[in-house]
Amino acid sequence: MEGQYPWASIMKASVVLLFLLCTFYYVKGGKKFKVDVKRTKVYGPGLEPDKIVYPVRYFFIELYNAKGNRIEKSVGKSFTVQVEGETTQGTNCRVWTQILDRYDGSYIVRYRTYQTCRKLLTIHVLYNSQHVAESPYKISGPVYSEDCYCPIGDISSWQELVSCPTSYEQINYDLKNFSEVDFEPVLKEAAKRFNQAGSRSFCNYVIKDNKVYRKCYGQHVGFKMFMDNILHSMLRKMYLPDVEFIINLGDWPLVDPKVKPLIPVFSWCGSEDTADIIMPTYDITEATLEMMGRVTLDLLSVQSNNDIPWHEKKSQAFWRGRDSRRERLDLITLAREHKHLINASLTNFFFFKDEEDTYGPKEKHVSFFKFFDFKYQINIDGTVAAYRLPYLLGGSGVVLKQDSPYYEFFYHDLEPYVHYIPFKRDLSDLIEKIEWAASNDDKVRVIAENGRQYVQENLMPKNIYCYHAALFQEWSQRLKSDVVVREGMEFVPIKENEKRFGDCQCHLLNRHDEL
Repeated sequence: MEGQYPWASIMKASVVLLFLLCTFYYVKGGKKFKVDVKRTKVYGPGLEPDKIVYPVRYFFIELYNAKGNRIEKSVGKSFTVQVEGETTQGTNCRVWTQILDRYDGSYIVRYRTYQTCRKLLTIHVLYNSQHVAESPYKISGPVYSEDCYCPIGDISSWQELVSCPTSYEQINYDLKNFSEVDFEPVLKEAAKRFNQAGSRSFCNYVIKDNKVYRKCYGQHVGFKMFMDNILHSMLRKMYLPDVEFIINLGDWPLVDPKVKPLIPVFSWCGSEDTADIIMPTYDITEATLEMMGRVTLDLLSVQSNNDIPWHEKKSQAFWRGRDSRRERLDLITLAREHKHLINASLTNFFFFKDEEDTYGPKEKHVSFFKFFDFKYQINIDGTVAAYRLPYLLGGSGVVLKQDSPYYEFFYHDLEPYVHYIPFKRDLSDLIEKIEWAASNDDKVRVIAENGRQYVQENLMPKNIYCYHAALFQEWSQRLKSDVVVREGMEFVPIKENEKRFGDCQCHLLNRHDEL
């Protein structure tokens, strides 16, 4: 038949040729462009896994054409990444790899190692089976897993290795009142002031000889696990200075600046009328530690949900959440009056159960990634600052942020109309701001891009570790009393889960010293 009707063979050949052309060429503004595999950039800490240990290693890919111009469109699933290595037993290392498309001509590659890779670890970055940039990347190792206890040196050495900022304005501001601290009277005053009738929950932590000890006060101390986890993760990577501190386990900041003596308390949230020392929230920290594990929402995964182009997103403001503040109920009223502008519903009633008939019924939870089907994302306080703001900024919408006295550790870096659109605390101008956004689409899109850029440059896993390291380093220099393990403190041992698959065998320690 093919000999009798040669057009069938011609058509098959044409389809194959068209496929090959589409493999290397994509359309942008009506013009064809070619991805240049050598000019395309691959960079990030995940290319140095033998030096820098994070729970999840990650690096970035940026597309460029033959003229060296940045390509700002997705090329679909044309990239493949393979991370290969061997254990001392000669078996393949257990490594899980993901490629996250940011739909702007860039990709995030992340991988989690579950064993120490003793022998050569190789990272293959391939575009349509062609090696990209300097691929394959060969690391002589050893490459340790997150669970391996193998500190490289003191905290300053680690900061230099990772290229952490030398200082943070927020840390300098928070510590300005504490030039010299004798911790014995501090702890006594904290127990007296905050532990009455179990009204507050906090823990006193001591880091001594790179070991963790703690004693907790109050009825609800379950959140101590978040502090345990970040401390253990840091101790596996570096030697922390001997240090002692108090961590507030609640959301509300505790320290009233008008009450003397001023007590240094670390908290996850600050406010304009308190004087707590702010650190990254348990939420963003745990999302960093458990990335590619038991959490799905983190500052890398949220960047990969941008598959709906800006012009195809719904021009509405979107919000879902529980009833943890009166303004959230007011938002429901606004949404009902302006259905064409706001899509908002409550997902749970706890604080205002008696008003559920008025503001309900409650709706089912919506996947956070589906929020970005809408252009405008409303960020409104809960009991304190809404800890979802980093994820909203990192997504593909623009954030409308409520004016608030509460803040997280990075809020003071953000600028209104640069990184987000502000609206008044009582919501009185929210409709006006949404209408302004709808009438200034080009400006709003730039604000959205600025927000994402801020997240990519300041809230990545590296940045979360760097901030903690800078805080502990600065705080340790202010402690004038000896750091001792106090009576009644509990030793909190570091778990080495890697023992399930093979001993860590850190080359910087012998096992006797480590134990």
